[in-house]
Amino acid sequence: MIIPEQLGANCHDKGERQAWLDSLPAMLEELTGRWSLRTGPPFEHANVTCSWVAPVVCGDGRSAVLKLGMPHMEGASEIEGLRFWSGDPTVQLLEADGDRGAMLLEQCRPGYSLHSEPEHKQDKVIATLLKRLWKQSSSANDLQQFRHLSKMLDFWRDETLSQAHRWPDAGLVREGLRLSEALGKPLPTDVLLATDLHAANVLRSEREPWLVIDPKPFIGDPPYDVVQHLHNCEARLHTDPIGMVNRLADLCEVDNERLQLWTFARAAADPRPDWGNTLWVDVARALAP
Repeated sequence: MIIPEQLGANCHDKGERQAWLDSLPAMLEELTGRWSLRTGPPFEHANVTCSWVAPVVCGDGRSAVLKLGMPHMEGASEIEGLRFWSGDPTVQLLEADGDRGAMLLEQCRPGYSLHSEPEHKQDKVIATLLKRLWKQSSSANDLQQFRHLSKMLDFWRDETLSQAHRWPDAGLVREGLRLSEALGKPLPTDVLLATDLHAANVLRSEREPWLVIDPKPFIGDPPYDVVQHLHNCEARLHTDPIGMVNRLADLCEVDNERLQLWTFARAAADPRPDWGNTLWVDVARALAP
């Protein structure tokens, strides 16, 4: 069984993740038999870090994608989220085994990512997709199965605090943590968020021009959902942080001030392996309240 290099590195000697990696061959054999699948080689690129993903052919000749998700806190509700959105505007979930984190998914063709398009076009597509995702849950009654965003923020807060010896500006980081906690409290306007929507998680398809993959659903404040795209356009965000925040706030129809505060909080206090990267310090200082 071929294991993508970055996925293997992300699991190596990490307890539950290593055990999951060791179980993959048997899991693949069981699922391909149960769902009558023929698998191709797994995808291997920069974004394959948390799942084993491969093209498959189903017993009836349909093409699909098999995804075996690594256990991790952020992605634990992906199957439930895909069921909730039901292909609008996400990929369709064809089969699932929640105990194994296994998904048989609609295959996007031609399947290239939105990342291949100019960033100004990415802004418009991301905004359209986000508004569609939020609209579905604005009046839904079946959101109790999803965790609130504050759970993920608490998880990240603990990780950031464990890295305190490497903070470049303790005052800035602590203000970011304070604001994350304040902004993350439940509100009547909360909706179901994707939380990780950026250009690499949007694929070109035949059913619709663009479809969302890899959602990590949490209930929370809509402006939070815009920040991942902003952070993935890091060079442009670094050059003109206020201008970018205002542009995306307008496109996504969210409050400019809340989006600026969320973008500041994450630039200042997200846990990261490289606290020496001054880009995020510059962005946080430019957006500081």
